[in-house]
Amino acid sequence: MYSSPQPSSAAASATPDEFRAALGQLASGVSLVTCHDPEDGEDVGMTATSFLSVSLEPPLVLVSVREDSRMDELLARTDTWAVSLLGEEHRPLASRFAMKGRLSDRLLFADAPHRRGPHTGAPLITGALATVECRTEQRIPAGDHTLVLGRVLEAHVTGAGTGPLLYFRGAYRQLGS
Repeated sequence: MYSSPQPSSAAASATPDEFRAALGQLASGVSLVTCHDPEDGEDVGMTATSFLSVSLEPPLVLVSVREDSRMDELLARTDTWAVSLLGEEHRPLASRFAMKGRLSDRLLFADAPHRRGPHTGAPLITGALATVECRTEQRIPAGDHTLVLGRVLEAHVTGAGTGPLLYFRGAYRQLGS
């Protein structure tokens, strides 16, 4: 009979660098999570590689946002948001919305072609591979992030002919590159 190895009594934990290096081997799709702030009328955007499908019935998705970020704060008080799944031509847009410490997203949206989602009022990127609009179902604290579970209100495939923008080994990539 095979017995599993017993854990050591010392609490083992990967270092942040070890964890980052290991998970960097997993290719992820790149999306732009957006929200419209009804209090000040501003739009907020965040590049995300941690967006995934959870359930078909009901249609649920999940996104991970950094705790205490502007997006986390906004999603704590606004229950609707949107996601644009980015294509390979959106690499510059993904990079701009991934910048830390930016003062305002207003200029970032100014030259990013988009339309307003009919259910959320959030920006949906023109030419994205697909867009989804969501209503928050649950917020789950998870380490230094918050997992936001959302019910999909509308999903739309744009029919864009490009491939997806991917994130792999710490850089944006395209299929086949």
